[in-house]
Amino acid sequence: MRAVQLRGVGDIAAVEVPDPEPKAGEVLVRVLAAGICGTDRHLLKGEFPCAPPVTLGHEFCGEVIAVGEGVTMPIGTRIACDPNIACGTCDACLRGRVNLCARNVAIGIHRNGGFSEFATLPAHRALPVGDLDPETAAFAEPLACTLHGLDIGAPVPGEKVVVLGGGVIGLLAVQLARNAGAEVVLVTRHPDKRQLAERLGARATAATLENALAILPGGADLVLECAGVAETVEMAPRVTRAGGRIVVLGVLPKGERVRIEPFDLLFREINVLHSFLNPFTQSRAIDMLRLGQVEVGPLISLRVGLGDAARAIAEPARQGEVKVLVLPGQGD
Repeated sequence: MRAVQLRGVGDIAAVEVPDPEPKAGEVLVRVLAAGICGTDRHLLKGEFPCAPPVTLGHEFCGEVIAVGEGVTMPIGTRIACDPNIACGTCDACLRGRVNLCARNVAIGIHRNGGFSEFATLPAHRALPVGDLDPETAAFAEPLACTLHGLDIGAPVPGEKVVVLGGGVIGLLAVQLARNAGAEVVLVTRHPDKRQLAERLGARATAATLENALAILPGGADLVLECAGVAETVEMAPRVTRAGGRIVVLGVLPKGERVRIEPFDLLFREINVLHSFLNPFTQSRAIDMLRLGQVEVGPLISLRVGLGDAARAIAEPARQGEVKVLVLPGQGD
């Protein structure tokens, strides 16, 4: 079969590999749709730890076509991959903090993932999605990660929320904060993303920090950093009101540093929190997608086959691009 394999830093290609077979406790799925994530680009650049050579792709939907010993999931079940396999025995796992597992194995990062015609995964990481459209189901993982960030930030009706970054996480965060009854302002330089955010429920959008403060002169109760760049992390306290809170969802390259002023955070009692992965949130994400509580169709910027996926990961995102989907069944 064909798969998009990361062979080392800066080295990614569509290659022929043997068809996988499910081991005990695993399912084999035909991949129907898989999303390219910013993390995939970090992996290619060596900015996020992984285990090459490895087939990338941790946001995917597939159809079960075979099962390993001990698995009772019916053939034909449509599933979304919940990619993080916690060990269950380390200190973090025993405290219920499975997203912080010391020995976490992530599908598409540490073991082969969904940028391929077929993929295997543990049955307990294959979550049924019913008749949910595959392209929609491929958003289950990023939505689950965003849900975790919103759980931490806990917006309530009437609060003011600023979302920094107009990528897929930012635009999902806009919708979740809106659903919580908050007044949402999205900040991004890209005009197309600002327009999309307003369509998806943002009360207003801004291109700069100064524009955002003109809309919310006192700042926001909650700031969601979703861009994963030093500029927006440093911007976050400046648009947060006294007593407010910041949740960083964006992934910066390992080792990157940002400048903050601890006295300012102290004097205005601003809480800076972080959100990592999707602990126990993916089933909720699937339910929200099935109920139409979050709109993801407008977030799809491009669809490519496996033959074009490596280039789509390696090249900089196009102006205004939100989400690129890899469709293994699509001709290249």
